[in-house]
Amino acid sequence: MAQSSIEWTEMTWNPTTGCTKISAGCKFCYAEVMSKRLKAMGVEKYKDNFKVRIHEPSLKIPYTWKSPKVVFVNSMSDLFHEEIPLEYIQKVFKVMNDNPQHVFQVLTKRAERLFEVHKKLNWTHNIWMGVSVEDERVTDRIDYLRKTKAHTKFLSLEPLIGALPNLDLKKMNWVIVGGESGPKARPMDEDWVLDIYEQCKKAKVSFFFKQWGGKNKKASGRLLNGRTYDEMPRIMEIESGAK
Repeated sequence: MAQSSIEWTEMTWNPTTGCTKISAGCKFCYAEVMSKRLKAMGVEKYKDNFKVRIHEPSLKIPYTWKSPKVVFVNSMSDLFHEEIPLEYIQKVFKVMNDNPQHVFQVLTKRAERLFEVHKKLNWTHNIWMGVSVEDERVTDRIDYLRKTKAHTKFLSLEPLIGALPNLDLKKMNWVIVGGESGPKARPMDEDWVLDIYEQCKKAKVSFFFKQWGGKNKKASGRLLNGRTYDEMPRIMEIESGAK
């Protein structure tokens, strides 16, 4: 468990760590860089660097939280990675099912596997399921997500490295947009962001603008149209639905 600086969540929980690259959005993976840093610091969980690993002891952590949390699950991995057994994914879901007072935000690039196993998982209302979509080449991930039993579905359009002019937002509840950050960050065009905002507005989908990114993301900020956009699905409704 760790408090998070990610703007759309409160904290992170990593019952698995490690991943492998599968599309252009992975090119400058922040989790891979962070994993190397944590290994160098001697953090036991990252002794194998960015190799996919499961961490059974971490399954106990959410039971210890005293107050309701908004939690990003696997900020350092992908729960639906092909190396993670279905049985372990089911254990992670059991933890989330047992703790309806918390909102768990799960994000994957492996939407096809998500769809393959979604009927074998218990989708309580407090589990938000999202897919990452960085450009038009991977919009099929949205279609796989749409077909799942998740009650709250969201898109993370980050790092946004291309225009997405024809998003099908049917059954989507939330869209996050963000530019890539870091020394080799690929630029994000303002017109791409404005177009996505208009699509969300038309479809009545919550819109969250995370950052412009770039080499210095703090300097570039997160203002769009002179303001911040921090819309989210309504947590209280979801909490009541879980009871």
